[in-house]
Amino acid sequence: MSRLVADWEIIIVDDGSVDRTGEIADALAAADSRIKVVHHKPNKGYGMALRSGFAAAKKTFVFYTDGDGQFDIDELDLLLAKRGDADIISGYRRNRQDNVIRRINAAGWSWLVQIALKFRCRDVDSAFKLYRREMFDRMELKSTGALIDAEILSRAVRLGYTIKTVPVTHLPRQAGSPTGAKLRVILRAFKELLTLRRDIMASADVAVTNRAASVSASDTPTGG
Repeated sequence: MSRLVADWEIIIVDDGSVDRTGEIADALAAADSRIKVVHHKPNKGYGMALRSGFAAAKKTFVFYTDGDGQFDIDELDLLLAKRGDADIISGYRRNRQDNVIRRINAAGWSWLVQIALKFRCRDVDSAFKLYRREMFDRMELKSTGALIDAEILSRAVRLGYTIKTVPVTHLPRQAGSPTGAKLRVILRAFKELLTLRRDIMASADVAVTNRAASVSASDTPTGG
């Protein structure tokens, strides 16, 4: 981090780990004041983990990635180099290292959420993104699960923020197993998508109404 920027912090979200993750993270934080740890007990889900991390962030930009080692953290400089071009710099997985079925499922889900939530972004769920932090002060996130990325992008676009994508390396998974293909997870995601669509579209309608009222007020002639 010191090679890339002068002022930085690292936020580790321990989402109900049952191994020594929390203990090790706390030891790192005790040794360096720039490292912070957020603990969830019990596990609160992927979306809540990201929301807690964003809420704890204090710097101008906030970057996040997963802890499964499928991205090369050294490529963070590719995103930082573009931070003047857009409000969100999203790394898309070049030569994605997942099996064919997982890639097909991901492509179909990505197409569906972009249609439903009315935004465009290559590789919606890539866990290698850089955001302008202040945007999180202007949106009330609702997702607790895998839809968190799509929700952020959809709400950001409606607030006038811009997105730029850059290719990044995707590495094979070395440990653990993905849970996104489980029927329970899929059904929960569809239910959450329908709920989020209603909420985001309603929020967009309110924003349009407020903008229209503002324009109307500013165009009203004053006396004299």
